Amino acid sequence: MQSVTTAARPQRPFERGFSLIEILVGLGIGMIGIIVIMQVFTLTEGQKRATSGVGDAQTAGILALYGMERDMRQAGYGLSSLSLFGCNVTLPSGGVVTAMAPVTINPAGIPAGDANTDVVAVIYGNADKAVEGDFIISQTGATYTVRTPSNFVSGDYVLARSTAGVCPALTLTQVAAPPTTTTVTVTTVQAGVANGTLFNLGQAPKILVYAVRGGNLTVCDFMQNNCASAGSVGNSAVWLPIAENIASLKAQYGRDTSGPPMDAITDTFDKTTPTTQCGWARVSAAMLTLAARSGQYDKSLVTPNAPKWYGDPVAPLTAATVLSVPVLGDPFDLSADADWQHYRYKVLQTVVPLRNVGWMGVQSGC
Repeated sequence: MQSVTTAARPQRPFERGFSLIEILVGLGIGMIGIIVIMQVFTLTEGQKRATSGVGDAQTAGILALYGMERDMRQAGYGLSSLSLFGCNVTLPSGGVVTAMAPVTINPAGIPAGDANTDVVAVIYGNADKAVEGDFIISQTGATYTVRTPSNFVSGDYVLARSTAGVCPALTLTQVAAPPTTTTVTVTTVQAGVANGTLFNLGQAPKILVYAVRGGNLTVCDFMQNNCASAGSVGNSAVWLPIAENIASLKAQYGRDTSGPPMDAITDTFDKTTPTTQCGWARVSAAMLTLAARSGQYDKSLVTPNAPKWYGDPVAPLTAATVLSVPVLGDPFDLSADADWQHYRYKVLQTVVPLRNVGWMGVQSGC
């Protein structure tokens, strides 16, 4: 009998998929990876924001402080005369400077800035002739006969000061027409100034007032606007913002306390406003401090303690302490903002010598 051989049936390859458990395990591992990546990203991004926030605060503070320091180094130019210091001056803008001085901290009549901050006024001229003043030989109304009329041109801002010992109320006015060979005529008369002095502040003197308003460092030009008007505080066209995120401005006078006689060397720093002309002459420097704040709000309390500055609102600091010993004294009072601890801060401070006061030298009787 013949046997019949049957061909072997071909086998299909063994096929197998993922089970539900394997899929769930894979998803779990993937989710853990995503969580780790997001955690690392969040941490890195937070560090980046913190670093950039502090950097932004430092940049804003440096630029703001530089601008103020630049103006303060010119303070007193054209009015470095003991006879002008402390005088009240009515300005073309209608406002009144309550103390004609190179630098004034918290000048009377100027609206205060943000809570617990200082206001600083800086005054200087830009005349290129007779910055020490010209002798007034005689007066006929608004026309002054002066020793050197060529020291003035039409449009110059001038102050006429009598020889009276007590500083009178003065008016800043302009030369109304080209001077003659002997006289200078002004737009607003200052009576009783014969044998006095006509001071030339130039074509564009600066009377600038700095204040922190709404967390911004602002400046008001008293030659253009009445900075003493309470209604001007919220007007950004009058109080021009020049630096954002400035939490505080602090200032102190650098004072010559030696003598009498004075020696024109800064001995102490304090905030007491001078009340006499000799007192103003003894202010030979000014300390400026800005607390710049980062613009990034942090959920955690990143600044548990208020930053400090070299200053003491009660007791004067010696110049040696301020300039040589790196010991921070008085903390900034930032409590007006309930969230102040959620921001980072950078403190910048400088001492500016008032060179135009220093060049006056030792004043007789002071």
